[in-house]
Amino acid sequence: MNPLLRDLLPVLGLEEGYAASHLDLPAGGPLPAALPVATLAAGSVAAAGLAGAALTGAARVHVEPRQVAVSFRGDQVLTVDGEQQQGFAPMSGFFRAADGWVRTHANYPHHRARLLRALGLSEGATREDAGAAIASRPAQEVEDVVTADQGIAVRVRELGEWMGSEQAAAVDQHPVLAVERVDAAGGPEPVALQRRPRILDLTRVIAGPVATRTLAFMGADVLRIDNPHLPELEAQHLDTDSGKRTTIVDLTDQHARERVHELLAEADVVVTGYRPGALSAYHLDAESVAAQHAHVIHASLSAWTPSGPWGSRRGFDSIVQAATGIAMIESTDGEKLGSLPAQALDHATGYLLAAGIATALRRRAEEGGTWRVSAHLARTAHWLLRSDALDLPGGPVDDVEPWTWTADTESGRIRQARPAFQLDGGPREFAWSGRLFGADQPEWA
Repeated sequence: MNPLLRDLLPVLGLEEGYAASHLDLPAGGPLPAALPVATLAAGSVAAAGLAGAALTGAARVHVEPRQVAVSFRGDQVLTVDGEQQQGFAPMSGFFRAADGWVRTHANYPHHRARLLRALGLSEGATREDAGAAIASRPAQEVEDVVTADQGIAVRVRELGEWMGSEQAAAVDQHPVLAVERVDAAGGPEPVALQRRPRILDLTRVIAGPVATRTLAFMGADVLRIDNPHLPELEAQHLDTDSGKRTTIVDLTDQHARERVHELLAEADVVVTGYRPGALSAYHLDAESVAAQHAHVIHASLSAWTPSGPWGSRRGFDSIVQAATGIAMIESTDGEKLGSLPAQALDHATGYLLAAGIATALRRRAEEGGTWRVSAHLARTAHWLLRSDALDLPGGPVDDVEPWTWTADTESGRIRQARPAFQLDGGPREFAWSGRLFGADQPEWA
């Protein structure tokens, strides 16, 4: 059995016999890396599929490693009107510092502005300008000044240094997936679903949207809410919001905020992906939701976990890879830094979170209660770094066409990866793709 899946079965409340009788999962997978990325990918997808089958009553889950690999590389295979979409922005990536390396993330305009400001550069600065500014400073200084200005940069670390840090110890306090009942005796009664589960999606970027896209594929009504002052990147929206509806709500506006809580009162799950504490002012943190909407499952993800000195830091998959030692491990020559073949921490954490939410929905229907689910990029990275699994080689995906689908949409002709798994009796594709971002009303279907 896939070792990640074996670790997760007790959290999902499932027996190995159930997995054996309900899951088709061939060995191998074409995500070549020094670390067992294919094992991580297949295990996380299988966990989501099995949890979905247990919730919906599907007889069997089918996971094809080549489909998983293409899905995890969804940002690389997405095309709009035949054109591949931009990946990392020029200000994102590895830069050599005076005494080591730094990894930055500046795909979003506000993060780019903060990075340039912290480095003392003008808005019109080039990557070469940023490289020169970073090269003149120690790597730790760059990390510190950019982080202090709410930008995103991290010093590249060796595995041993990371694992000996206070933050790594804090990460280890958390399970790779948590599904917890948090109410006292006499909590909410069981809630048998008489309709599609309603998921309020307050996530951005990749991991959270992958989780909610997976739940939409399982049949949930997912409504994603975004801040008008923080627009999503178009390519990320097209890749991760298939099957969902999206709307724009300014939480700083009292009437809009009240509308969100009206939606929450009729929801089954709220999924949050902002930094720990960022939503507390709007009473959308786990404690506030449990107090005001005890029946609603609160699911959350973060980069570094809520614990430790980095608990409130911003972070992305590439940044976690650089900090935890993955970039050094994946180097092919010990000099040029490497990376995983996909943003696997994001995708795997998203599928883990979806598995936990499906499990919480099932257990809420069986026993009632108030539930919390959580997963974190750094904790997923720790599983990958500590696993003794060995990926079996899988056939390369030289032609992605069999593993993608193409549709004419409001956003153009979209080619994207097919869903990473299939449930017997379920759909073969996402319900839709290419819906215009923010075009829906803040209401349930």
